[in-house]
Amino acid sequence: MAREMKMHGAIGKRTRERSPDPAGFDYTAAAELFLARTKSTARRPKYKRFDTAAEGVRFVVEDLPAAVSPGAYLLVDEARFGVEEIRHLYESAGYPLPRGIEKC
Repeated sequence: MAREMKMHGAIGKRTRERSPDPAGFDYTAAAELFLARTKSTARRPKYKRFDTAAEGVRFVVEDLPAAVSPGAYLLVDEARFGVEEIRHLYESAGYPLPRGIEKC
């Protein structure tokens, strides 16, 4: 059973209008990760680019510390995905990379 993505506010509305259904999500598209500015991110990069969305999704779920992930979002083909949406993409049957250990 497919899990519905929860997106709120103006950004969520734009994302729902532009983003594909998770089954049709393009994991090969380039992606950009933006981190919220907090004390825990003061010494970490606030932006990271990935050659593929699949690599970005994996980084957020497996490598990004949970304390840093709130407020983080992945931008793929002008669609913005928050942490919950990223986890959903990671858990999707269409996710193309081997899954490791989830941290967030």
